[in-house]
Amino acid sequence: MIRIITSTISLKELKELAKNGLGSLVKAVVDIERNLMAIDGVMHADEEQMLLNDGSQQKDLWGINIYPDLPTADRIEFDSMINIRPSQGNPSRLVENTEIQNKVRIIVNKIITE
Repeated sequence: MIRIITSTISLKELKELAKNGLGSLVKAVVDIERNLMAIDGVMHADEEQMLLNDGSQQKDLWGINIYPDLPTADRIEFDSMINIRPSQGNPSRLVENTEIQNKVRIIVNKIITE
């Protein structure tokens, strides 16, 4: 069940979501302006739609995969179909802009508590 995380979520809970869902990862879409993320969808597009319905802007949403069993530095994978946005200078599934990557990392690391 997709949900929007506006404050925090424990690493332990993320591990349970991964175990009960996709195995080793949890899909997430991060809103880099509103400093929140939607998690636990089967597809990034479903999480993206939930955030759009909640008032987010498309340009601020970036899809990632979170691997809760990995060390913090390796936990985020910037790979999603929703990231393909040539009009924003991002022609691939990966988030190519390092500023956006850094914003996503900061948000995710604040939201996930050990």
